[in-house]
Amino acid sequence: MSALYKKLGRDIRHMGGQVLATSLVVACGVASFVAMRTTFTSLKISQEAYYSEYRFADVFAGLKRAPESVRTEIENIEGVAEVQTGVVADISLNLPNLPEPAQAKLVSVPSRQTDRLNDLHLIRGRYIDSGRQGEIMISGAFAEANAFKPGDQIEANINGRVRKLTIVGTALSPEYIYEIRPGDVFPDNRRYGIIWIERREVASAYQMDGAFNDVSLTLAPGAHEDAVVEKLDSILAEYGGLGAYGRIDQQSFRFISNEFSQLRTFGIFLPLVFLGVTAFLLHLVFSRLVKSEREQIGLLKAFGYANQRIALHYLLLSLCCIAAGVAVGIGVGIWLGSMMTDLYTEYFHFPVLDFEVGWVIIAISFLLSFLAAAIGVMWSLIEVVRLPPAEAMRPEAPASYTGGFIERIGIGAFTSPANRIILRNVARYPVKAALTMFGISLAAALLFTGFYFFDAIDRIIEVQFHKAIREDVIVTFHSPRPGRVRHELRELSGVRNAEFFRAVPVRFRNGHLKKRTAVQGVEPHALLHRIVDKDGIAHRPPPSGLLISTQLAEQLDVGVGDDLTLEVLEGSRPTRRVAVVQTIDEMLGVNAYMEISALNRLIDEDDAVSGAYLSVSKADLEGLYSKLKKMPSVAGVGLPGVILKGFEETFARTIGGFTFFLVVFSCAIVFGVVYNAARVALSERGRELASLRVLGFTTREISHILFGEQILLTLIAIPTGC
Repeated sequence: MSALYKKLGRDIRHMGGQVLATSLVVACGVASFVAMRTTFTSLKISQEAYYSEYRFADVFAGLKRAPESVRTEIENIEGVAEVQTGVVADISLNLPNLPEPAQAKLVSVPSRQTDRLNDLHLIRGRYIDSGRQGEIMISGAFAEANAFKPGDQIEANINGRVRKLTIVGTALSPEYIYEIRPGDVFPDNRRYGIIWIERREVASAYQMDGAFNDVSLTLAPGAHEDAVVEKLDSILAEYGGLGAYGRIDQQSFRFISNEFSQLRTFGIFLPLVFLGVTAFLLHLVFSRLVKSEREQIGLLKAFGYANQRIALHYLLLSLCCIAAGVAVGIGVGIWLGSMMTDLYTEYFHFPVLDFEVGWVIIAISFLLSFLAAAIGVMWSLIEVVRLPPAEAMRPEAPASYTGGFIERIGIGAFTSPANRIILRNVARYPVKAALTMFGISLAAALLFTGFYFFDAIDRIIEVQFHKAIREDVIVTFHSPRPGRVRHELRELSGVRNAEFFRAVPVRFRNGHLKKRTAVQGVEPHALLHRIVDKDGIAHRPPPSGLLISTQLAEQLDVGVGDDLTLEVLEGSRPTRRVAVVQTIDEMLGVNAYMEISALNRLIDEDDAVSGAYLSVSKADLEGLYSKLKKMPSVAGVGLPGVILKGFEETFARTIGGFTFFLVVFSCAIVFGVVYNAARVALSERGRELASLRVLGFTTREISHILFGEQILLTLIAIPTGC
């Protein structure tokens, strides 16, 4: 065996603690990279395969009603490959064991199962039988949350008629991978689901025979989506079109894309932190190792070992320091990635979501780790190559111990000898001290980031659910209702207060910039549902003009005093120019507000409302639910208390687990940095500390000198990291 290989084994045994500490940091970095990337890859592959196999559409549009003959006109749009029309409707449900009304989206399907856009994947049961009335298929998440199975019946209010529907199967659709009620923050699969029913049945119920109110289409290769969307809008405008949009604005696709973006961000940020600390630790250890082995390096060169061979020896030693960490990190990362993928299956519904561990991710993990090791020992390798044999065999020149910064500012006169030694050592090696503080501050930053989420969630709950949303029940109607509905709702038993709103779908335009959203018409002196900024300050809508969120203002590049073009996407579809009167920084959403009366005047409507916010005594809630279930105009009932509970449960699991691992990773960084810094300090100052013992310093004082420097740097690093 070569002498250098024997030395390699001895060095690893001698540096066992430092190797372990460095490997621990490497393992955390590799684990975070592998977990994030494998989860992202698994979700992305599953999404792309699902979209391809089940033919997810490229462009979507809703409208009031158009004859089926319009389909031909849509098919003739340049760039359109395939068109699919259908009938959809929002309905309320009366579910067993659920006192409040539930909601569902009713989606038409052909009488026989054929290849179609947004095709269905049958999970359980069978497809509907065209010869049997009232047969439906429901979404898998909705069925699971309510323990529904084929053969069960549910009661639905379909266009004012209460009907019994029989479940014959459960299914999935690429259109509803993330199944959430419009306006909600998180899915509530107990109270909201997707129902597929034979087209003739739903068309008959909504007077849609030979007509459609929903269209999806795919684009031919090379087609321009914006041009197709614009042409589709112009065709559907006379039929009450609600505005066409591409995948990026499709609700399910948008949520998944945002989650992918977050996974990519964390998958880059976290590994870089750990690999940067790894490079620093190896630099710290090997710079000291090369200095302490000067004579050995000189002897090796004198005996004929080439510079490259000796440099390779130290490079191999650095790689051995991280090899165990890479192996452990890959294993832990795969385990964490599988857990994260399982967690995502509760929110994103795919026919198959396989956990994929590609060799590319493993190879990149090795490459990045070895690159960090090479960067960490680079300066030490340069020193090895530059060191002449004769110079190497001489002891290193002693440091020049003259009065320094501590003496010049006069701190030394007020501190003990042990503290003066600590301060002098920090002042003499400022780069090493700064790097040590930087490593510890990164750990503090990770810890701060993890616990920040808890504070952020508490703040969101305080502002959104205690200051902005203070109603007990939110009632929405199928279509705008005349003002007399105000009296009807206020007269319901148990209703203590009622405030009404008008929601109008619009497209804002400012030059080439556009945004599809809704304008909320709210009451000027609202007490139940208020417009509140991130500081918890309530704002009233202006008597004329728009109040918009700063996020919407940034997207449209407008400020206070600017005019926006507002294209109404319902009714007579008027186009108006409206001034931006105020912007506010809201917690959630891209929102625009007006006084309800001003909004009705703007779009040439009489007193019309889209829904109401109700304050209800708890004792009367069940009675109110029973009455709302029987009202044909009610499309849905929202319960802020239930939304809050789901919000808290979701974040308690996801953020709690995320924070736990951030805490573990932060502890690994602190341990690795502090332990290696202490070991290096001990090796550098061993003779000095032994001399102090001979001079009468106690073990406690020596420990204070050795560890006091690390404590000082840690105390400075923590606020820096925060």
